[in-house]
Amino acid sequence: MSDRSRFAGQPITDDDAAIAAALEDVSVPTLLLSMVHMTGDPSILRGALRPTGIYLNEVQGFMSPEDQAAARAAALEVIRAYRDGGCELPPPPTPEVVHEMMNFLVAQEVPDEYVPLMLEELELDGADARRVPALDAVPAAAKAAFSVVIVGAGMSGVLAGIRLGQAGIPYTIIEKNPGVGGTWYENRFPGSRVDVGNHFYCYSFAPDDGWTEFFAQQPELQRYFERCVEEYGVADHIRFGTEVVGARWDDEAARWSVEVRPGAGDGVGAATETLEANALISAVGQLNRPKLPDIPGRDSFEGLAMHSAQWVDGTDLHGKRVAVIGTGASAFQIVPTIAPDVEQLTVFQRSAPWMFPNPHYHDRVGPGVTWALQHLPFYGRWYRFLLFWPACDGGLPAMRVDPDWPHQDRAVSEVNDLAREFFTSWMAEQIGDDAELLAKVVPDYVCLGKRTLQDNGSWLGALRRDNVDLVVDPIGEIRSDRIVCESGAEHPVDVIVYATGFHANRYLWPMEITGRDGAVLAEQWGDRPTAHLGITVPNFPNLFCLYGPGTNLAHGGSLIFHSECQVRYVMGCLAELVGRTDASMECRREVHDEYNERLQAELDTMVWSHPSIRSSWYRNPEGRIYILSPWRLVDYWDWTREPDPDDFVITER
Repeated sequence: MSDRSRFAGQPITDDDAAIAAALEDVSVPTLLLSMVHMTGDPSILRGALRPTGIYLNEVQGFMSPEDQAAARAAALEVIRAYRDGGCELPPPPTPEVVHEMMNFLVAQEVPDEYVPLMLEELELDGADARRVPALDAVPAAAKAAFSVVIVGAGMSGVLAGIRLGQAGIPYTIIEKNPGVGGTWYENRFPGSRVDVGNHFYCYSFAPDDGWTEFFAQQPELQRYFERCVEEYGVADHIRFGTEVVGARWDDEAARWSVEVRPGAGDGVGAATETLEANALISAVGQLNRPKLPDIPGRDSFEGLAMHSAQWVDGTDLHGKRVAVIGTGASAFQIVPTIAPDVEQLTVFQRSAPWMFPNPHYHDRVGPGVTWALQHLPFYGRWYRFLLFWPACDGGLPAMRVDPDWPHQDRAVSEVNDLAREFFTSWMAEQIGDDAELLAKVVPDYVCLGKRTLQDNGSWLGALRRDNVDLVVDPIGEIRSDRIVCESGAEHPVDVIVYATGFHANRYLWPMEITGRDGAVLAEQWGDRPTAHLGITVPNFPNLFCLYGPGTNLAHGGSLIFHSECQVRYVMGCLAELVGRTDASMECRREVHDEYNERLQAELDTMVWSHPSIRSSWYRNPEGRIYILSPWRLVDYWDWTREPDPDDFVITER
């Protein structure tokens, strides 16, 4: 039992009745795979009880109620025998059986190349395969002499700190906020929640079996990252309330000088100080600098005005006339939450978002799910894959342009057109006979062309309320107590909420990062930020970006998964540096350029580049896309498993 995987589950001591009650909550296809682990019998995969289809957030595989009941009854017999036998597991399934299990769970053929990824996720041998073993062989004294500065204590910065701590490399995290969590610290607006299933949106090595909702709200997400910081000893390495002003590379010493200013956000303007580091990791993210619209008279408004990411704690909107400018992801959560409390809510829309139905978006996690995650062997790992496949690579074909598709005016492919019809039909069902509202909420660009949102009926339901108006007239100006549209219509308001997004294309802004030979990162990038694999940049040795250019996921997936790929790559780079004398590594220009030529060529084949999309935060001022990843996650995972030293100029002084 000493080699037992931590994902094999706790010993089961519950009686039959308690187990049967728990099974009523679980995903039956996932349960069937756990039965394979408990019995070692792959014939379970070849029987009549099986999922028949796959759709995002549909975790029962479209199995009939009768088949689900039969599967639960069979599972109870298996679990009873497993419990009574001391919870001893048979030998783990072979890679061939794991592949068969993958196909079974998603009711379709999964390509062979996903099997190594799934084996890594399962951790059948109990080993964390995403740690970098090369660093284990480096003498402790050499690691102690190396130092890293991380900018940002959000999801990816905390992750980098965990991995550096495990490797025994000294590090300091500089965080401008008073707490960890990044976007989950800042976005405290009413209704704020994640739109990726929690059981995939978490560190692979630190799953949380106690989520209370399938799509957790901000406070619970914040607590998750706080727990990880404490559990993995990261807290003592963070300097809160401190902002990075800039960083300069010293080529002779092969070190970064990082200028920081304590007292970030308090308006005091404290003196700066300088930290020295062998490597600099940017973990600032893409969506952390709020963007306000350039509307005439914006500063003349005398009521309360705030960006959604700068929500004023304690704001009471009861009985107020509120304007929400924007209909993106934040507005999608704010509007339904505040609509019942306000006197009047006016929502200003520039471009309607596509949305898909998710009836489980606000569902709470049942006690049986929690029990299964804690006790059933590898249930949680397979549940992650069930969320992964339709939300990530399985859904990517609907976003790729088929040049032979004849109806490019309305869709980019046949499957994209089917998605358009399905989403439109669902919206029409929710709206009913309000033709005017339906015309406003159905987008005028190809489906999936922007960030696609999910609704359990709360957004469209809110728009149908008597005290909610959806305004599509462009805003002309803002006055002291009202918003005036270009049509001349006036909307008196007490509060304005700007749900208008972020400066997504301005990476590391407003920091000034100066690299080799005086190269300034902001000038080198301009409006076209690029990096090899989104991580390393020519002219900037020992600088590593997490969630950098070309890594945002618009086709689904979890940014935590992506960040784990990036951090493993960075740790592999550090393994090349630690132990050398004043060493540096810099991405070769030709490697960087070749990768980004492929990236741009691939982006040109994706729906996000379609000409029907007139405005999108995905695009730079020239209309080009530099922030998104068009790659399958399995490809990015493979490319970042370890760095190729030949991609770099490695210098030891």
